[in-house]
Amino acid sequence: MTVNEATSKAMSNGHHHHGEVKGTTTIADSVVASIAGIATRDASGVYAMGGGISRTLGAARDKMGRSDDVTRGVRVEVGEKEAAVDVSVVVEYGYPITRTTDDIRSGVADAVESMTGLDVAEINIDVLDVHVPGSDDNDDDSGGSSRAR
Repeated sequence: MTVNEATSKAMSNGHHHHGEVKGTTTIADSVVASIAGIATRDASGVYAMGGGISRTLGAARDKMGRSDDVTRGVRVEVGEKEAAVDVSVVVEYGYPITRTTDDIRSGVADAVESMTGLDVAEINIDVLDVHVPGSDDNDDDSGGSSRAR
């Protein structure tokens, strides 16, 4: 959780106060994780987020139309003025991984900084896999295999 000093001369409804209105604004870690997750998904070349069981359960939820966990594959540490973000992704085959990770970093940093006012200290990215279009995670080996035996 982070607490930022907030000073406002105008309320969001357009009413103006004579003088300053002081108070604190608290931004939950989950808010920063949601912003980072949405920005990561928007980067070119990102096929999926998270790994292992998280991704498997997420894929099942996606098929059932309940894909609302934008924080899957995202961890954040939020301080008073800074945030650090860790994301785990699967990239789409054919996209340059370095370009994809650069897009993730710039998109996440821009979104978190503009929406929260926090400085992003670092964004660590784990590329867990490459998705080949046309492949299916539920393939079984009952068909012929091209591997040498």
